[in-house]
Amino acid sequence: MKLFYLANIRMPTEKAHGLQIVQNCAAFAENGARVTLYVARRVNTPELRAVRDIHAHYGVPHNFAVQRVPCIDLLPLGRAEKFFFVVQTLSYTLTLLGLMLFKRADIYYSRDILTLVLLSLIKPRRKLVYEAHTLARSRLGRKLQKICAQRVGLVVATTGHLAARLSEQGAERVIVEHDGFRDERFADLPEQEAARRALNLPVEAFIVGYVGRLHTLSMSKGVDTLIDAIAVSARPISLCLVGGPDEIAAQLRKRWRAHSLPESGFLYVGQVAPPEVPRYLAAFDVCALPLPFTEHFAYYASPLKLFEYMRVGKPILASDLPAIAEVVQHEETALLCPSEDVVAFGMALMRLYDDEALRARLGAAAQAQSAQYTWSARAARILSAARDCCQTY
Repeated sequence: MKLFYLANIRMPTEKAHGLQIVQNCAAFAENGARVTLYVARRVNTPELRAVRDIHAHYGVPHNFAVQRVPCIDLLPLGRAEKFFFVVQTLSYTLTLLGLMLFKRADIYYSRDILTLVLLSLIKPRRKLVYEAHTLARSRLGRKLQKICAQRVGLVVATTGHLAARLSEQGAERVIVEHDGFRDERFADLPEQEAARRALNLPVEAFIVGYVGRLHTLSMSKGVDTLIDAIAVSARPISLCLVGGPDEIAAQLRKRWRAHSLPESGFLYVGQVAPPEVPRYLAAFDVCALPLPFTEHFAYYASPLKLFEYMRVGKPILASDLPAIAEVVQHEETALLCPSEDVVAFGMALMRLYDDEALRARLGAAAQAQSAQYTWSARAARILSAARDCCQTY
């Protein structure tokens, strides 16, 4: 089965969707598909321009090809960003459409609505697969998403709520497949003490860790609530942040200091290469996901970090949001607290700090449940559904 993954993104990128897409391509290939990833030929940051091997950067095997699609990329100029975004998107999509006129695949797979809508004009519906991660918000976006849902053969939704909404919009075949993790990245994890020594983290500290960007589109990811909760807990807890950007970390450090928490307990690592993330997770005592309540986080988000937290077998402290509760259960595989409830998070931190048996039980239960969330298992289910779709239409 030949599969084209079509993605209008910078590659590589510091954003989580780049890791998600690359790991999915590798997983499709591991399940027997011949995969080519088509990405935009865009201007990248100086740091990421230095990356010569995308596969090695993301820690995946060289089992799929990468092709860059020419486009007009004026976004680095920093002016008229909305207009430049439209120019970039249209130029990429039209160029890709021209390429696809002369190329054939069994599956055309994408997260991009416009790409699939236009591709449906020249390719059979049964071969188109739309992976949906959120509901469009603008009037034009909602209209295009509805058309896309109706014109593709299969919709892959990352949460149950999203699947229900897209079905209401006319999607005939919808499956729910949450995000996941690449199991090979977690092979031969070091013990906690060894991980801390290797990463120069304090060996004796009780460390609550957070991995990922510290904000999204200027929205908090809840680390401010976590800091307040650590202060409320009245326990000697350190906070390790693996991600960025630096300016948001600086604001969080000020918040930490405002609580008169010890300077040595604020452990800001910054952004690290994806293959390094599992070692940091192994070094933590607790893995945190304190997302605030927004429509996206509550109903449509499927955070990669949640599944990696599960795999590493550490206790998870997270916001009690519907999308998260689809994956982990309170008191069984995680402790879930109302979003932005500092007191509730503080009490949960006290429990986790004081009760080693609770930490062990939650971590082991989450790890046992994680097997269904590997990218490989996910890819196998999607390919099976896509084959059924091709045979039915």
